[in-house]
Amino acid sequence: MKPPAILLTVALLSPLGVTPALADCQIGDAKLEEAILQKPELRGVANRQTVRDLRNLRDAAITLWSYGRHDDCERLLGNIRELLAGPPMNSLGGNDEEDAEMQISAREPKVQRGAAQGRRADKDAKPLVHVDELTPSLRADQIIGAEVRSADDKIVGEVRNIVFGTKDRRDYAIVASGGFFTPGTDSIVVPIRSLKVSQERDSYFLPMPKAEVRTVPHMPDQDYKWLSDEAWRTRNDALFAGRP
Repeated sequence: MKPPAILLTVALLSPLGVTPALADCQIGDAKLEEAILQKPELRGVANRQTVRDLRNLRDAAITLWSYGRHDDCERLLGNIRELLAGPPMNSLGGNDEEDAEMQISAREPKVQRGAAQGRRADKDAKPLVHVDELTPSLRADQIIGAEVRSADDKIVGEVRNIVFGTKDRRDYAIVASGGFFTPGTDSIVVPIRSLKVSQERDSYFLPMPKAEVRTVPHMPDQDYKWLSDEAWRTRNDALFAGRP
């Protein structure tokens, strides 16, 4: 059994941390997104896959709830709470990356946009690098799940998906978050070439301040039909073009 499957099985079967089941299983009480926001170690590169796994466990709880399995839903939430309160997350073991990429995407995070100021103003801050100037080149696991900041160094979301190999060689990062975006449709489509990245490859930067990010149109559909809409892509890409 692959590690992510093991984690899910343990969470479902473990009797630890079980509380009396509520009638409707209060999934928000696990406060997963709040923990991710408040614990610096959970936003680090080393724990990126673990955070994905925790979100998948939270989604499994939602599935159990939807089938009326409220006891199992609450049991799973108890295990999520234990994992969050336990030892450092990067000591919990590894994951099979190929399996992890095939898991269903977790629900969009509820990042409090602008809540965390970055380090670009520090005297010893290293210069940012354009994504297309990276050596060695960018790997998918270095961008999916990574935080995205505005040019004025405010958190605006995270990369939830990437689109490579379009016929016109215009690749995209799908950047999503909570805050001022509408839940469920809170994604913007960012040309990957317009991104800059910290030299540690843990933060990606849009070429515009937070106030302008608010004006970027949302991804028009969740089925990626917009990839065939040349007019929409041209208008969207122009918002990011020609910026330092």
